[in-house]
Amino acid sequence: MARYIFVTGGVVSSLGKGLSSASLAFLLKSLGFNVRLRKMDPYLNVDPGTMSPFQHGEVFVTDDGAETDLDLGHYERFTNISAKKSDNITTGRIYSDIIKKERKGEYLGKTVQVIPHVTNRIKEFIKKDIINEDFVICEIGGTVGDIESLPFLEAIRQFSNEDGFQKSLFIHLTLVPFLKSSDEIKTKPTQHSVKELRSLGIQPDIIICRSEMPIPPDQRKKISLFCNVRFENVIETVDVKTIYEAPKSFYLEKLDKQVLKFFKLKPRKKINLKPWNKITNTILRSKKVVNIALIGKYVNLKDAYKSLDEALIHGGIKNNVKVNLLRLDSEKLNSKEINKNLKKASGILIPGGFGKRGTDGKILSIKLAREKGIPFLGICFGMQLAVIEFARNVLKIKKAGSSEFDKGCEPVVGLMEEWDKNGSIIKGTNLDLGGTMRLGAFSAKLRHNSLIRSIYRKSSISERHRHRYEVDFKLKEKFEKKGMIFSGVSPDNKLTEIIELKGHHWFIGVQFHPEFKSRPLYPHPLFSSFINASKKYK
Repeated sequence: MARYIFVTGGVVSSLGKGLSSASLAFLLKSLGFNVRLRKMDPYLNVDPGTMSPFQHGEVFVTDDGAETDLDLGHYERFTNISAKKSDNITTGRIYSDIIKKERKGEYLGKTVQVIPHVTNRIKEFIKKDIINEDFVICEIGGTVGDIESLPFLEAIRQFSNEDGFQKSLFIHLTLVPFLKSSDEIKTKPTQHSVKELRSLGIQPDIIICRSEMPIPPDQRKKISLFCNVRFENVIETVDVKTIYEAPKSFYLEKLDKQVLKFFKLKPRKKINLKPWNKITNTILRSKKVVNIALIGKYVNLKDAYKSLDEALIHGGIKNNVKVNLLRLDSEKLNSKEINKNLKKASGILIPGGFGKRGTDGKILSIKLAREKGIPFLGICFGMQLAVIEFARNVLKIKKAGSSEFDKGCEPVVGLMEEWDKNGSIIKGTNLDLGGTMRLGAFSAKLRHNSLIRSIYRKSSISERHRHRYEVDFKLKEKFEKKGMIFSGVSPDNKLTEIIELKGHHWFIGVQFHPEFKSRPLYPHPLFSSFINASKKYK
């Protein structure tokens, strides 16, 4: 029998609902229970696929091809449980589904309304695809009081009422600020947030209080009294130096014990935090530092490359080094100052992206890495730009480019349809952007005696993709004669998946996103190898 835990937030956004949900899931899984994590996003986009990273951070991709909120990345990294399409839904998706049904006449002429039709669709999502899970943790995006969140809050209220209060637990995450001017911790924002939640018919069973310093017992008693929550269910979470300290913090606060107590359950096994402690110790105490230059368009927003940041940290853990990211805006890199900007870098990484903006700075960085022997990792668009740089400067195809951002170029990168039709694009120009990419897990064959084969120690792999454009596979022989090896290809030998440079210490480009499958306890081999090569460079 599945028990449902609903996680809501109040006061301000970005308090850490995703990390709190992921940490609780880790603890419950460690206790021997089967856990599923889900995210409900209130925005009207069907999915975050067409949203700018400046708006919403990175887009996380699942094995089955869903473009989802970045919190699903936290869920996977903390629990090592792969998410599915059925684990993320938005208001846009809900309304889209309902309108399609209405147009087909499936509501039999009824007036379609938020209650019951929207709330019923949300409840269907909560229960869908649940097989043998003991706990289903559902995070509701946004904050209590947002107009967009109201249908979700009403739906979980109804769900608890219909499914039985003993099967539903409400956790509310709030901010408990510290005012330096008065030297006081203030509980009033939490009181007002809970009051707002209760006015919607939801009484939280557990309150998680986010604070920059420990909350004194008197203040916790005050929260308990005014919010009608037992004292032991007022859980504090103090700011940590690394997100991987969060599970231990919640364990010490006995969050998992309070959840099991509510559901009248006993642990199935003991929690072993030793591997997790080793992770945090490596991150916080490693004396050796490796500088990795992350060159992209969205470096000013940390969440834009969240999975990538974490995957690099995981690679550092594997090599017992601390990874220091040099975040460089590719638009500001020019030929005069490129050497100065990358002087401290022991490795260069070009992440995925879209569009022409910032490509010149990325290509200059790739050229430097190729010529100076600096370890280089190009991911998705980063690999495509590595191919373009090589075509221009080694193959002397001066107009080499991608039809994505230069219609007048000699394309070495383009839509798959272009290569099939000898350069003519058969996709219409008015197609929707959403859902038109190669999304999800695809297989690749690895060449014998290649660097990539030695890294994976496999002859074939499966990795997650998110892109529209491909490297022209017909150019394979021309590139390989000059030293760029197509060391990973699709099973049908039609698509380029991995490139590497012959004679270079470590220069690899991959069409997929390996960062989505990296875990702190199971670092991705590509990032482990990249950090190891960078560690040896300087």
